[in-house]
Amino acid sequence: MAASGKGHENWSSRSAFILAAVGSAVGLGNMWRFPAEAGENGGGAFVLFYIFCVLLIGLPVLLSEVLVGRHGQSSAPESVRRLARDSGAGEGWSVLASMGVFAAFLVLSFYCVVGGWVVYYIGVFLSDVFQTGVVGGAFEGRAAEDIEGLLPGLFGNAGLMVGLNLGFLAVTMFFVARGVSGGIEWVAVYLMPLFFFLFLCITIYGAFTGNFGEALSYLFTFDASKLTGEVMLAAVGQAFFSLSLGVAGMMTYGAYANRDTNLGETSGIIAGADTAVALLAGLAIFPIVFAAGLSANAGPGLMFQSLPIAFQEMPFGSLIGLAFFTMIFFAALTSSVSLLEAPTAWMFEKFNMSRSMATLIVGLGAAALGTMAALSFNELAEFYPLSFIPLFAETNFFDTLDGLTAKLFMPIGAILTCIFVGWVADAKLIDQENGLDGALHKLWRALVRYVCPLALTVILLFGIFG
Repeated sequence: MAASGKGHENWSSRSAFILAAVGSAVGLGNMWRFPAEAGENGGGAFVLFYIFCVLLIGLPVLLSEVLVGRHGQSSAPESVRRLARDSGAGEGWSVLASMGVFAAFLVLSFYCVVGGWVVYYIGVFLSDVFQTGVVGGAFEGRAAEDIEGLLPGLFGNAGLMVGLNLGFLAVTMFFVARGVSGGIEWVAVYLMPLFFFLFLCITIYGAFTGNFGEALSYLFTFDASKLTGEVMLAAVGQAFFSLSLGVAGMMTYGAYANRDTNLGETSGIIAGADTAVALLAGLAIFPIVFAAGLSANAGPGLMFQSLPIAFQEMPFGSLIGLAFFTMIFFAALTSSVSLLEAPTAWMFEKFNMSRSMATLIVGLGAAALGTMAALSFNELAEFYPLSFIPLFAETNFFDTLDGLTAKLFMPIGAILTCIFVGWVADAKLIDQENGLDGALHKLWRALVRYVCPLALTVILLFGIFG
C-alpha cells in the first residue's frame, strides 16, 4: 500500500473505494429510514422527488466532499486546510470539516445503539429458527401484540440495551483499529457483496410470496396531490442524509483514493448504488407488509415491529427474518466503521499517536455517550440535557444527539462545504480533481454554487423552526 499522507494508506483498487463508500452511505438510513419516510409521505410522490433530489443535491455535495479529501490526502480538517492554503484562502475553513468530524462522533454514539437493536433481533430470529424450524412462519403460536412488544421490552431492559450498544461498538472499533487495508477495506470487500446477495434474495422472496404489485404501485405511482411542501422537504432531507453527507466520512474516504480514480464517475456510481438500495429496500419490505395486511405508514416501527409480525404470516418466516436482520447488520456495520474512521483519522494525525490508540480513545468517548443514549429509553427517559434550548426542550439524550447532528451540524457543514468548493477553492484545482468536463462540469458547479446551498439552508431552517 502506498502512503497517501501521514498515517494514511490508499485503497487497493477503485472497486474497493466504491464498495467502501457505498458501505458508508448504505446503512440504516436506507434500510430503515427510507421505507419509513416513503410510508409516511405518500409513497410514489415522495420516491420520485427523492430521486430528483439525489441527482440535484446529494450527488453534487458527495462529489464536493470526495474531491476535497482526495486533494488533501489527509484527515478531513487537514484536507480542507490544505486545499484552502493551496487556493490562497484562510485555513480557518477547516472548521467545516471539524464540524463534520464532531458530527460523525455524535452520530456514531447513538447509531451503535440502533445497531444493538439489530443484533437483538438477529438473536430473536435465530432462537426462533431453533425452536420452531424454518418451514413455517415466524413466532409460531405467539400473538401479534406479543411480537410487537419485543421492541418495547428491549427498551425496558437497561442492561441489555447498554450491552448490545457496547458490543456493536466494539466490533466497529476492531475493524477501524486494523487500518484501511486490514480492516475498513476488508469490511467493504467481503461484507458488502454478502449484503447485496442477501438483499437480492429477500427482494425476490418478497416478490413471490408478498404483494409485489401493490408495493410497486405504492412506490412508483405519482400522485401530484400528495407532493406537498412537507413531502418535498422530507425527500430533500432523506436524499442528503442517505448519502452520509456532512459527517466528514466521504472526505476521509476520498483521502484514500488513488490519483487515477475518476471522482465524478465514481461519485455517480456511489450515489446510484445508494439510491438503488433505498428503492429495493421499499420493494423488499412493502410486499411483505402489504401481504400481511399491515400499514405502510408505521414510521420507525416498520422494520422492528411491523416486519416481524409480517414474517409470522410468510413461508420460512423465521429464516427470512434472520437473513433480513443479518443483512441490516452488515449495512449498519459498514456505516458505523465510516463514522468511527473520520474522528479516528483526525486524532491519530493531529496528536501523532497510533491508530489503535486513537480508535480506543474515540471509541471510549462514543461508549460513554452511547451508554447515556441507550439509557434514554429507560433509566434516563426523563433526562433532557438541553432543556434550556427551545428546540431541544423535550428531547431525551438519544433524541438530542440525533437532533444536534441532523438539524444543525450536518446541514451547516454541508452548506459550508458547498460555499468553500463552489466559491472559495481555486477553480483550477477543483477542475483537476472532479473528473468532469463540458456541460456536466458547468452543471455541477452551478448546482454546488446555487442550488445545493439554497436547498440545504431550507433543510436547516425547517429543522430549527419547522
